[in-house]
This record gives sequence, structure tokens and C-alpha cells, in this order.
Amino acid sequence: MHSSLKGRLGLAAVLALVLALFGLAPAASADPNPAPLTFSTSSATTTPGGTVQLSMTLTNNKTYDIWFVYQTIDPTWLTNQRPDLKYSFTGCTLATASGSTPCSGTGPANLGPNYGSTIPPGQSRTVTLTLQVAADSGCNGNIGFYSYYYAEFSDSSSTNAGPVYTPETRVLCA
Repeated sequence: MHSSLKGRLGLAAVLALVLALFGLAPAASADPNPAPLTFSTSSATTTPGGTVQLSMTLTNNKTYDIWFVYQTIDPTWLTNQRPDLKYSFTGCTLATASGSTPCSGTGPANLGPNYGSTIPPGQSRTVTLTLQVAADSGCNGNIGFYSYYYAEFSDSSSTNAGPVYTPETRVLCA
């Protein structure tokens, strides 16, 4: 290694150590206790032509309101590799105290608006998607999904909690 390059690398390492010792180095900002996002399905199996309800519950475990949520739900790589599999999300509802109401968001690409405006501390919101498997679909394995989400609280803090890999959202299509 050329001596001037070695000197530059050594200087960079010393500078990084000094910054870390004095607390000037950038710190990781991952929330050790993010707002939990849980998943459930109405059935563990389906058949061609069948439907399954995929429910996602976001719980505010902080002392501030959740003001903003961004969430996507995407098929896993293995699900995408099956050209014979045909499915779609055909419905979306938000559970409320007075019953279910149609979602207000744009669907699986951004489910965040579907959770409603503000989620107060200690409360939860549940969004349910209807997964429809086409009648002419191949059905010889799991349909799996993962999700990425981000929540922002009224104290201006944010929780980046994704991607969330969710084995319980796998539905066996047989």
C-alpha cells in the first residue's frame, strides 16, 4: 500500500475515534421500542377462487399521538417467482368502534392513510385487506407478504420499523 494512502487512512480512523469519544459522531436513531404492527389472516389456507382476509393492527405504544403512517405490503420474492399464481387485493376496510368502514387510502402501495387520522396513545387501528385468488390460479404453495412501515408521532419523533417480515401472513394455497 502506498505510504501516503496509508497515512490518510490512519488519519481518518483517528479522526473518527476522536469524534466518537466526544459524542460528535452521528448516532443510530433506531427506536428500541417501535409502535407494533401485527398481522393475522382469517384462514391459513385457500383454494383457487377463494378469499382470505389479511388484517394489520398498528398499536400506539407511546405517550404521543401517531399523526402519520406510511406502510406498504408486498409479496415475498418466492411468491413473485410463481408465474402460475394469480391474486389481487379486492377490498380494504378500517375497523372502527361503530363497525367497519371502507379504507380511505390508495391500497397496498400506501396503506398509511387507511389507519385514520390520529391514533391516540394506547389505542390501535386495524386495516383489513381482502386477498382474492383467481379461479384459474395455480395453487401449489404459500402466498407470502412482507411490510415496510414508518410512523410519526405528535412530538415530532419518528419510528422507522421496517421492513417487517411476517411469516404469519403466509397463506397456503392448495
